[in-house]
Amino acid sequence: RVHLVESGGGLVQEGESLTLSCTVSGLRFPRLAMAWFRQAPGKEREWISCIIWSGGRTKYAESVKGRATTSRDNYKNTVVLQMSALKSEDTAMYYCAAARESGMIPDCGEQVDDYSTWGQGTEVTVSS
Repeated sequence: RVHLVESGGGLVQEGESLTLSCTVSGLRFPRLAMAWFRQAPGKEREWISCIIWSGGRTKYAESVKGRATTSRDNYKNTVVLQMSALKSEDTAMYYCAAARESGMIPDCGEQVDDYSTWGQGTEVTVSS
């Protein structure tokens, strides 16, 4: 059975850092691009980062560039999002997502439709 389980969310103060993890089971994780999205109340789901199957390339949205680092461990089937200098506008539900197998290409998508499997999310609240 396929599971993507996010963890690490919580309440933090502006300027602090946070690390989110996503553990994947039931998929051939080392072959898959992975992404992080977030969705604030009343807003559309927003792509914030992705990482290719090998971990050799990452991409970031402008809203988090310079403050976010995405990494993965293909032995532990885990992808991690580290964020620093958090702002109140980072408050959202954060989701990890797995792409469909695509031949282990050196790219990852930035659209919701590029990803076929989603976790339940972990909530991040940044207090000012």
